Amino acid sequence: MNIAIVGVGLIGGSIAIDAKELGFANHIIGVDKSGDNLDKAIRRKIIDEALSLPEAVAKSQIIVVTTPVDVLVHLLPKVLDLVTDQVVLEMGSSKVTVLSSIDNHRNRKQLVSLHPMAGTEHSGPEAALPRLFNNKTCVLVDVEKSGGAALEITRTFLDCLSMIPVEYTAQEHDLHAAYVSHISHISSFSLALTVLEKEKDEKRIFDLASGGFSSTVRLAKSSAKMWTPIFEQNRNNVLDVLDEHINSLAKFRTLLIKSDFEGIEKLIHQSNEIKRILG
Repeated sequence: MNIAIVGVGLIGGSIAIDAKELGFANHIIGVDKSGDNLDKAIRRKIIDEALSLPEAVAKSQIIVVTTPVDVLVHLLPKVLDLVTDQVVLEMGSSKVTVLSSIDNHRNRKQLVSLHPMAGTEHSGPEAALPRLFNNKTCVLVDVEKSGGAALEITRTFLDCLSMIPVEYTAQEHDLHAAYVSHISHISSFSLALTVLEKEKDEKRIFDLASGGFSSTVRLAKSSAKMWTPIFEQNRNNVLDVLDEHINSLAKFRTLLIKSDFEGIEKLIHQSNEIKRILG
């Protein structure tokens, strides 16, 4: 099987590595607007060759599209224009806007919409990792709009990657992704900005940054070109959860002003309930 990776970055590159090493594909084709990314991917043996989008689609059985969501909105219809019986997997981090762009496309049943809940704060083909998706959840979105054959191939592919499939609608995905993923990034960006504003001595930041601080601001290293379009497309859901987050911060602020440390202890105990869910 030949697989085309459109957008050879962290996710696309990691998929390419595992698809080849785990025996799902024997030939990986890379498509990317950045020639530098393609050169790096070839040097790392992540892809076997680089082709144009029409050439890659014609030569592949599966086309995996992993570009930022603002690119995806315009690119996905073009990919579907090119396919005949190939399966197209799109892996955007927001869904309603992206999927509305191809909702009435004649080849809609060839598309399966996925969101693998895996990644790091790094980007580019040099960030690609083997087994990135092992035992991670993968959200399948609006599965009733995908054809049976496309879904069968997709589920086999996810099983090969050892991913755990769950099914959401596009609206459900964007709502819950805002609660769990998107707000985490905003919090991390905000904390990094706060520390950079208040602490001007970079050496002190480095010296005093414990594991807790490093893990909390890890996401602040994420790509602005990737995350700004996600916030734009999922704006309403992100605003809703951001309002609640600000409200929670305000509670801590009010209790600190009042020196109500019993109240703070109660809030911390309430927050500890997350352990029951996440372990």
